[in-house]
Amino acid sequence: MNAPAFTELPVIVIGAGPAGLAAAAHLIDQDIEPLVLEAGPTAGAAVREWSHVRLFSTWGEVVDPAAEKLLAPTGWTRPDPATYPSGGDWAEQYLQPLAETLGERVRTGATVTGVSRTGRDRIVDADREAQPFVVHVAYADGREERVFARAVIDASGTWATPSPAGGSGLPALGEKAAADRITYRVPDLKDPATRARYAGKRTAVIGSGASAFTALAYLADLAKSDDGSGTKGLWILRRGISGSTFGGGETDQLPARGALGLAAKAAVDEGHADAVTGFRAEAIERADDGRLLLVGEDGRRLDPVDEVIVLTGFRPDLSFLDELRLGLDERLQAPVELAPLIDPNQHSCGTVYPHGHRELSHPEQSIYLVGMKSYGRAPTFLAMTGYEQVRSVAAAIAGDLDAADRVELTLPETGVCGGAGLYDTPDVPQGDAGGCCAPAPQLVQLSAPAAVAAGATAAEKAPAGGCCGS
Repeated sequence: MNAPAFTELPVIVIGAGPAGLAAAAHLIDQDIEPLVLEAGPTAGAAVREWSHVRLFSTWGEVVDPAAEKLLAPTGWTRPDPATYPSGGDWAEQYLQPLAETLGERVRTGATVTGVSRTGRDRIVDADREAQPFVVHVAYADGREERVFARAVIDASGTWATPSPAGGSGLPALGEKAAADRITYRVPDLKDPATRARYAGKRTAVIGSGASAFTALAYLADLAKSDDGSGTKGLWILRRGISGSTFGGGETDQLPARGALGLAAKAAVDEGHADAVTGFRAEAIERADDGRLLLVGEDGRRLDPVDEVIVLTGFRPDLSFLDELRLGLDERLQAPVELAPLIDPNQHSCGTVYPHGHRELSHPEQSIYLVGMKSYGRAPTFLAMTGYEQVRSVAAAIAGDLDAADRVELTLPETGVCGGAGLYDTPDVPQGDAGGCCAPAPQLVQLSAPAAVAAGATAAEKAPAGGCCGS
């Protein structure tokens, strides 16, 4: 394929979520034709799966400028920028209209199964960079297709690949066999069928981030309701309780996020949940009555639970990129140049400097992982950061390196993590400052059960600490 034809090819964008659709808008702004391939049946399919969860970020922080420019001629207007959308609001009021404006540039039910260089597997050096990308696509109706591209932007996210319950990063023994009683999502307890699943039941929640807070708060609310008598949570933490466990609390610059951490603490303090610390699951066994028994790596066996909610984070699916030469950090599975900026051992979402094409580049030229997927296994991501990523990448693909290298985003001093807040609670003020992190925590260990565990004493009030995790 000659050079003129190569440059006339579209840029393939994988995923029609917030980052993918924004990438398409920025490519159009650069007079480059995008083709967005979305595995789900609609745009924003992953966001729709947590439609009941409300964001910490306001509308003013989750609408991309280039996308808004594209939408403006249709009569679309951004909702009140100071208000907070739910996932469902974000999908219906922004992502879907944007996808409709992009029209046939967005294909749904289109799963990317492989990406390579035309006629070159990952071994071959000769003339590699002169070859266009070839993308294999499987459609929901059974069709398969090869699509050629001048560049590929992978914005497929990590939602489809949650991390397991096992404490070593692998599924616990028996975890797959117990799938009928395990979920890896925050349940929507306003849905009658889901509510009935957890009402009056004992549910283990594994995880220590905002999603776990949300699940604990939801279960506590259910326990206090007329139809939820007997509902009990069992909070499984792999580490101890520290000053950062419950987030910033009353000192959090995002009051709703702080309230969420305090609600999780209250669930323990008020007896709606027991906390088990230092527990890393090794096995999940089935009791005689069908309930589940969690077994720790240290041999501890917890009392049976009816359900398990695993909220231990997400990881990128790199399988369909296996024929490309990616430069990924060995720990985070994020681009090598980006990894030091987002290392959760050193940074929170609020201390990540805005970055672009150079930090997102790989040995294979013109392939970019953007959005949540660019963070690999790092637990937090900011929508505004993703929009800046795709603006820079689109400019780089267009050859405008001055624009690509220019930082066009100013974050709040400590950033905004995103996630769920208790925005439906009337007495929680909705702030618009973006607080994320606080001083290093002091360890305050809950008493851990020695052998057969059901719970622990309530956590002492600890100094406000860090921010985001999973």
